[in-house]
Amino acid sequence: MEGQSKLFSILEKTVMGPMGKVAQYKIVRAIMGAGMATIPFTIVGSMFLVLNVLPLTFPVLEGFFNATFFKFSDLYMLANSTTMGILALYFCIVLGYEYSKIIAEEDGLDLSPMNGALLSMFAFFMTIPQLVFTEGTMVRVNDAESVIINGWAIGGDGPARLGTVGIFTGIIMSVIAVQLYRLCVAKKWVIKMPEEVPLGVARAFTALIPAFVVAFAVIIINGALVMLGTDIFELISIPFGFVTNLTDTWLGLMVIYFLVHALWLVGIHGANIIFSFINPIALTNMAANATGANYALAGEFNNAYVTIGGSGATLGFCLFLVYMAKSKQLSVLGKASIVPALFNINEPLIFGVPIIYNPFLALPFFLAPMASASIAFFAIKLEFIKPIIAQMPWPSPIGIGAFIGTGGDIMAALVAVLCAVVSFLIWFPFAKSYDARLVKEEQEAGEELV
Repeated sequence: MEGQSKLFSILEKTVMGPMGKVAQYKIVRAIMGAGMATIPFTIVGSMFLVLNVLPLTFPVLEGFFNATFFKFSDLYMLANSTTMGILALYFCIVLGYEYSKIIAEEDGLDLSPMNGALLSMFAFFMTIPQLVFTEGTMVRVNDAESVIINGWAIGGDGPARLGTVGIFTGIIMSVIAVQLYRLCVAKKWVIKMPEEVPLGVARAFTALIPAFVVAFAVIIINGALVMLGTDIFELISIPFGFVTNLTDTWLGLMVIYFLVHALWLVGIHGANIIFSFINPIALTNMAANATGANYALAGEFNNAYVTIGGSGATLGFCLFLVYMAKSKQLSVLGKASIVPALFNINEPLIFGVPIIYNPFLALPFFLAPMASASIAFFAIKLEFIKPIIAQMPWPSPIGIGAFIGTGGDIMAALVAVLCAVVSFLIWFPFAKSYDARLVKEEQEAGEELV
């Protein structure tokens, strides 16, 4: 017990403290809000992509699809190209809105969230066209072979930089735009209209000077970078490209799930914090997988294979409580938690057992998701199963999310079941020991009452 108490003390100092502060940062909460807001659009767009790839998974459907759905493919795939194809734009606009709203509410500044969203979009669009500095003149790139027209690189779904590859640039430009907007309002560098002017019109004019400030800032920064042979977009992609490559390693994946569950153990919602940073990478990887890449951490990889039943991969633990627990307390908790657990929701278990601050259950809480993540990672990397190409609803029950996310790969669903079985085997001895401990305590408490 003393050693376990020291472990929790170390986690509190090294993980909970720093991460707890990070979770309170305005920009982190704004990114979380932007990620949540884009979920419906990524799911809708992904479902149409799944419809388009079903004949690849089930060749028997090819003739039927050629005669029916594929005749209208260009029409219904607009739902995909206008969601996943311009996802960076969604992120940028919502982040600008959420960030401005948080600053206005907490700093007492008269920032309009709508102005923040539009300024963010303005700043982001200024980084998209590609420029070169040649013979003392700055010109837009035109390259027919690479399909770059007047500076705009065109992908299969439209301007390439508006897609998932632009998410990180959109985030950074939103932060810059909102901070400049905040500076202008704080310094009163805004146009004040008479009180008789309608509020909507007055607020529109408060964005005039900030828009000039944002424009000049982006022009100066981007112009200097173009003269050096790069631009804002390419510069931002370097560090985030490194992070993306790091998350595509087994060790990187283990670090992610260690941090998620270390935070949970000391009472912080680790998934919300860590995946607010990871989700942009997962969405970018998912879009790349749809074009032939093989990234493991993509889309809802987490809920499809790793945290089945919720953080800690506790579905097996919950089933133990329902069918095998002898402790009355654990049995009741299991029965109350089993339905949410089937949909990857386990707060009743985490706070009811409890799992947080519980040294007896800390080890399986770490090991089960790390084991299931390892199984899924190597199954994808060895091409035993297909990578995730479509976003599915995160509460999808075991196997269904993996099946939908991979475009109908039955083996992916079986691997998800395997991950759940392995997680159960890891939880079983710890659950049995903890159950016996509580049974003993319940019996002792009963004897005292007698």
